[in-house]
Amino acid sequence: MTRNETGEFQGSAGRVFWQAWLPDGEPRAVAVIVHGYAEHSGRYAHVAARLNDAGIAAYALDHIGHGRSDGGNANVVSLDSAADNVQSLLNIAVQEHPGLPRFVIGHSMGGLTVAYLATRAPLDVTGVVLSGPAIVVDAGNAVQRLFAPLVSRLAPNLPVVKLDSNLVSRDAEVVRAYDTDPMVWHGGVPARTATEMLRAGTFVLAHLNQLTVPLLVQHGAADGLASPEGADLLERDAASKDKTVIRYDGLFHEIYNEPEQDKVISDLVTWLQAHIDAA
Repeated sequence: MTRNETGEFQGSAGRVFWQAWLPDGEPRAVAVIVHGYAEHSGRYAHVAARLNDAGIAAYALDHIGHGRSDGGNANVVSLDSAADNVQSLLNIAVQEHPGLPRFVIGHSMGGLTVAYLATRAPLDVTGVVLSGPAIVVDAGNAVQRLFAPLVSRLAPNLPVVKLDSNLVSRDAEVVRAYDTDPMVWHGGVPARTATEMLRAGTFVLAHLNQLTVPLLVQHGAADGLASPEGADLLERDAASKDKTVIRYDGLFHEIYNEPEQDKVISDLVTWLQAHIDAA
């Protein structure tokens, strides 16, 4: 059995909704899950359940412009504010469960946000997990990338590229659920979000020498939305002495929602348990 808890806080760009899945009894650790572009925290309930089974309390927020938080159109406003909000939720989780090992798990744009948080300033965590981090993004052509910053200033919600939901997962039911989920943004990527992701990705790649915490990177080798090159660069340049990179042959972008998700989530839990035991 698990318990669900919800709350909100005033973030740097608006009201932020968060929820937590808590295991019975005292948890062994806490983990903040950071969702990707266009989606919301509720899509990670199955991941949280596996974390709960391992005695880990799972917290997740909806980015500004997403889910039940303020804003709309998947306009994240800024990656700095997104990173600030992740830190705020981590603070809440730590306050509720003081003294426990703490982790941050980010997928896609959430992975980029976590990597940005961990490279712009020291991050006090036991470890960081990046799932298909959108550090190198294949979506959009050179012209769209060139003009995105200008459009971001003049019309921040104007869509600059449309993502193909079929690239999310090889599981047709996952794609159907994604396409019919009313809390998933189905329009194009707004110029502001695209520009912020490009800016943050450039920053992260230039500051990987600042990424020193224990690191797990999981990436689908057939990811057509966030390039697997990001995992290669993290493996090569991240300064973490404790660094594990796992590539999954044939898997698409949402590796926690692929047919092989049990294996992928088991790899995540195994890594977390090892670092809890060593903490």
